[in-house]
Amino acid sequence: MRSVIALVWALAVLALVTVSIVSKERQLASGRVVLLELAPVDPRSLMQGDYMTLRYTMANEAAAALRAATQPSGAGPTTHRGLPTSDGHIVATQDTHAVATFRRLHGTTAVGSGEILLRYRVRNDRIQFATNAFFFQEGTAKRYEAARYGEFRVAADGELLLTGLRDAQRQPL
Repeated sequence: MRSVIALVWALAVLALVTVSIVSKERQLASGRVVLLELAPVDPRSLMQGDYMTLRYTMANEAAAALRAATQPSGAGPTTHRGLPTSDGHIVATQDTHAVATFRRLHGTTAVGSGEILLRYRVRNDRIQFATNAFFFQEGTAKRYEAARYGEFRVAADGELLLTGLRDAQRQPL
């Protein structure tokens, strides 16, 4: 009886993993390409081992809007409060090169034509998109020092998958 229960659990876990993989593969194949500008970082601390810490300009803009939206009425602009711990979506627009620009926090207003949803997560009082690190093969750090954009595939629900980095001319690295 125990082996039957273990087999059922193993099959259930395998089914869930397979569904997740198929979903991500579908997003990679058909998701909309979006480029997010990387926030300036000191290049000396950018590389740590064989990964790069990623921060985005749009995350800074969204964090400022989120703080302003959650600031108590009557509080002055210098009031410092942490970000709410709930995750959410922002609305962005894209230029002709697929570079996304912050438009507004997503609320009850429908997303208009020419706008896209981007899901964010609040972790350690910072807004993050998909991941905060880009891993690369050891010894190839020099190749990624020119990174200025993160390349993502975005699903209709705003879920992002990091697929690569691009330089200032938006060329893949």
